[in-house]
Amino acid sequence: MKTIGLIGGMSWESTVTYYQIINQVIKQQLGGLHSAKSILYSVDFYEIEQCQAKGEWDKSAKILANAAQSLQKAGADFIVICTNTMHKVVADIQAHISIPIVHIAETTAVALHKQQISKVALLGTKYTMEQDFYKKIIIDNGIEVIIPEPDDRMLINNVIYDELCLGTINAASKTAFLTIIDKLATQGAQGVILGCTEIGLLVKQQDTAIPLFDTSLIHAQYAALHAVA
Repeated sequence: MKTIGLIGGMSWESTVTYYQIINQVIKQQLGGLHSAKSILYSVDFYEIEQCQAKGEWDKSAKILANAAQSLQKAGADFIVICTNTMHKVVADIQAHISIPIVHIAETTAVALHKQQISKVALLGTKYTMEQDFYKKIIIDNGIEVIIPEPDDRMLINNVIYDELCLGTINAASKTAFLTIIDKLATQGAQGVILGCTEIGLLVKQQDTAIPLFDTSLIHAQYAALHAVA
């Protein structure tokens, strides 16, 4: 079994999901008392969020590169960054290590293809929705990407940082997210990427008929299967 290096803490609430899913998949694959060989480097999300807000992406990349180097030295065979937004600096992180990084958007594209999705809506932080670092990977895989209108993007971003990253699950926010998802479905979206690892804490597949692609689940499942491949 390969050893998974997890860069977590962004936020720790969703990192818990990664740890849980990875170990569940390993148990399903190997049975008995098997669990995942993993090393977790959990960063201080306050520092990362401050870098995001100030546009100091180089500084945040350095923090995460240091984490990745530590995981490599500790014996990790590959890296999983337990967040969507910070994949903006994945190339900078990869440049500091020799082990591979499993990219969350690439694993999501594979899941979209499996369900023959050709047009998908993307929810996430404002950085993920509005910038190209994430969307481009999906688009390059031949899938059209649409995002919510500006007011809805602001609402989604605020809920992520002011509620979900603090562990707050608000019924009114869930209703608002589902309304936004319904609007995107009327625009032709065949599925919705939950492109922030916290959104899956709020919205579940049973809440809507449109297929949801929870990136934290997809990413964690892929990591676990890769570890035993």
